[in-house]
Amino acid sequence: MTPKKTEKSPETSADTKAKAQKIIPLLEKEFADAKIALGHANPLELLVATILSAQCTDERVNIVTKTLFKKYRRVEDYAEADLKELEQDIRSTGFYHNKAKNIKNCCRLLIEKHNGQVPKTMEELLELPGVARKTANIVLQNAFGIVEGIAVDTHVRRVSQRLGLTENKDPEKIERDLMEIVPKEKWARISDLLIFLGRYVCEARKPKCEECVLSRLCPSAFSFSVKPKKKL
Repeated sequence: MTPKKTEKSPETSADTKAKAQKIIPLLEKEFADAKIALGHANPLELLVATILSAQCTDERVNIVTKTLFKKYRRVEDYAEADLKELEQDIRSTGFYHNKAKNIKNCCRLLIEKHNGQVPKTMEELLELPGVARKTANIVLQNAFGIVEGIAVDTHVRRVSQRLGLTENKDPEKIERDLMEIVPKEKWARISDLLIFLGRYVCEARKPKCEECVLSRLCPSAFSFSVKPKKKL
């Protein structure tokens, strides 16, 4: 299932598609080791970790899950967990009330509808509490090797906009735009590459344009100025 097209989304130009074709090999060379940073040993752990990663760094999630995954080993452990206790176990990831509720209800649904197993289709994953397309794409690609779309997180969103690959702000619209210009065999790879670019070079507040291998292709290169600190 792919994101629905809307009349407001601009059509992809041949120039944008050609730019994507140039960007991918440059990023593959620069970030050859790019891969998912969330620690996990099975699909359930990846699902939980990805839910926790919303508005939180992967580094912080990995710190939390190092203990969490020892305490909660089975889907039943989350489904039967005391909600207040689970909230405290994941508190430092932020938005812990909603995340704990979603994880608990998600695992209940896994037991009720999927025999305690993480499903392998986009449609079934999207029915789970706390799971949107980003999470579903990450789980499908990294747990099962199934590629149905492109995972759009905060880094992919920011970098794809700066590179001029999309004019949209909505993650689903951005995903659709990228799917139109990136070859399907690169859909899974492009997420990891753009995430690494956004994490280590194209930072939100102060992008390192002078270090970026895409500076000659990027319409936003060297256009960011850092505001001086206010004097006390």
